[in-house]
Amino acid sequence: MFKIDDVVKRGVRAVTISASLLALAACQDDAVSQSTRDETAVTRAQTQFSQRVEGLLAEMTLEEKLGQLHQAAGGRSRNLNSRLTPEELDRVRAGAVGSYLHVAGAQPLAELQRVAVEESRLGIPLLFAMDVVHGYRTIFPVPIAMASTWDETDWQRAARISAEEASAAGLHWTFAPMIDIGRDPRWGRIVEGAGSDPYLGSRMAVAQVQGYQGESLAAGDTLLATAKHFGAYGVPTGGRDYGTAEIGERSLYEAYLPPFYAATRAGAGSMMTAFNDIDGVPSTSNEALIDGTLRARWAFDGLIVSDWNAIAELMNHGVAETRAAAGALALQAGVDMDMTSGIFVEELRQAIDADPALEADLDLAVGRILTAKERLGLFDDPMVYHQVQREQAELLAADHREAARAIAARSVVLLKNENAALPLELSEGRVAVIGALAADASTQLGSWRAQGRPEDVVSLLDGLREGAPEGVEIVYAAGADPLSDDLSGLEEAVALARSADRVVLVVGENFDMSGEARSRSDLFLPDSQRALASAILDTGQPVSVILVTGRPLAIPDIAARADAVLNAWMLGVEAGPALADIIYGETSPAGRLPVSFPRSTGAAPFTYSEYPGGRPADPDLARDTNRYMDQPITPLYGFGHGLSYSTFDYGALSGGVVQGEIRLAVDVTNSGDRAADEVVQLYMRDPVASVARPRIELRGFRRISLEPGASTTVHFTLSPAQAAVFQSPGVWQVEPGQLVFHVGGSSLYLASSVEVTIEDGFISDVPAAAIATRGETE
Repeated sequence: MFKIDDVVKRGVRAVTISASLLALAACQDDAVSQSTRDETAVTRAQTQFSQRVEGLLAEMTLEEKLGQLHQAAGGRSRNLNSRLTPEELDRVRAGAVGSYLHVAGAQPLAELQRVAVEESRLGIPLLFAMDVVHGYRTIFPVPIAMASTWDETDWQRAARISAEEASAAGLHWTFAPMIDIGRDPRWGRIVEGAGSDPYLGSRMAVAQVQGYQGESLAAGDTLLATAKHFGAYGVPTGGRDYGTAEIGERSLYEAYLPPFYAATRAGAGSMMTAFNDIDGVPSTSNEALIDGTLRARWAFDGLIVSDWNAIAELMNHGVAETRAAAGALALQAGVDMDMTSGIFVEELRQAIDADPALEADLDLAVGRILTAKERLGLFDDPMVYHQVQREQAELLAADHREAARAIAARSVVLLKNENAALPLELSEGRVAVIGALAADASTQLGSWRAQGRPEDVVSLLDGLREGAPEGVEIVYAAGADPLSDDLSGLEEAVALARSADRVVLVVGENFDMSGEARSRSDLFLPDSQRALASAILDTGQPVSVILVTGRPLAIPDIAARADAVLNAWMLGVEAGPALADIIYGETSPAGRLPVSFPRSTGAAPFTYSEYPGGRPADPDLARDTNRYMDQPITPLYGFGHGLSYSTFDYGALSGGVVQGEIRLAVDVTNSGDRAADEVVQLYMRDPVASVARPRIELRGFRRISLEPGASTTVHFTLSPAQAAVFQSPGVWQVEPGQLVFHVGGSSLYLASSVEVTIEDGFISDVPAAAIATRGETE
């Protein structure tokens, strides 16, 4: 149960929500309805909309208000605009639609917008939306891969290009970034987020929001960002998508909500509620979470949209008997727009007729939707997003592809590299590229591909061929496809591998094995891929494995037997050239894992930042400790892991509290013979606190580039509030005492440490993991 028993004052709003009110709200009790209406009336009276929005609210009929709350599907994800029939245009003229998704194209959407602004009674523009998750036409690496760059400039640049392309195609709104924390690789949507850590996730959330929305939403080349899925969608029971999140309040606020707070502070224009429930309370009707935490305490003033059909699915959850009741619950909780179920526009009137006090909630929702349209500049220039010439110039522009290639190369993670197997430094010879995924252009687009097309993609195979040094011959065999049990190509692949000087084995998952509703109970490679890998490794040839995947996989056999393992994820339209840059040594890999790789399925979920427990894991099996007896206590590859073609040495971490700030510094030297990047990672441990604290927590990082033999000093500046312990929503306690900071190349390889003393405690109201650490180099 979430308790809010204080008066929260943020900006122009003041809301008083009692603990008893929210307790009843969680139970969806009739008594809550009246109390909630009273509180909503207070909120409505103290919420300020612009004069234009207030004027429209005063003039709108009930039907027109309900229409603004309705987001209709204008087509399907693979058949855009297909539902924009003459009958649908009549609905627009009647003001019965506020937004469309699964639509695109500057010219067709210009006509649809013209109907809305010229032929409807009030001329209110429409919002056009799409899941532009990691690119519109220029597709970047999947989000978990982009998180692997550990560089906020990469994340922001990819989002900015996505916004430039999508806005040129008539879109105003994207359902990204997905900032759910994912610690269970069985969950299919782990591919769509930033991994397992709330600090890393918060930084990626901020960068993407800034990239999508630019400096001004009204600029005409921006997208309204949607932080999703609020909240705790990434921790379903058993890793099964849409499932219950059975977590405590501390875990919710310390691990799963900080990225949403960070997105709020970054100015995210919208948020999406999650499909799941938290301990039985569906997120789409969770008034304590939406109106209590998000709106009242965090002062989020954007619009909130449900996920696809999620309002109707409140009946499946068992908290609403009818569609009208489901609509009333979602509206009272603070959901403004209904994605596709049609309940708000079709059945909500029944609930309002039965309970006229719901009109206060309705006016709030309509006002927030109109405000979003106003912030996008659509009332002043509704056609700014419909310039056909700009659309033609933006999509797949040369500089966009160049950025996609660079970011893809920066996201590749070198997991293993024995005896300098990579890069392939051959002046002549034969390289066998084995595996169907090497030639699979479609998989490189990932599961959320917007308007990306396979014909836009340079496959891994084509990239390796085109980038091969003169005198190096590339030969290819598919061997086995990940979606097939057909192993008839195995013999050819083995023969080709034996005839080659070096083997590049490409194995992993097809794109459709990760993503929404793609949870897997088995984290090992698909059977055909395991058979292919085993056969090729049995040849005794030097084998470098390229892992194509949307999730961490359990690959103990490959890790033990391959000379090198390169985790390429799914790299987007420039996948092949990016991989070639790494394989042939033009670029040293510097991607780092944003989530651990397990040794087996049974070892998931796991996080480096778990609590130590009373009997911390010990490698000695003679001791009874918190471990599995049939495998080592560490993951196969830990959070933050990633190798380089060079080596880096760390000096002693130094620092302390100066003028209320924690200031730390460490010298880093490139001790190898190649120019390369290193990701300097800062971790914190609170060894003695009022409650058990994580073993270590990420609290800063900095990606640096160094020439051979060069050194730099990396400075980190933190607030003591980044060590705060959650007490209750809005109350974070900074406790006096010792903190230990560690610096190094991953969560498992920490080079040096320093103790810092916090003399005086205080109360903060900001989630600790959402606070940014300043990183600088000299």
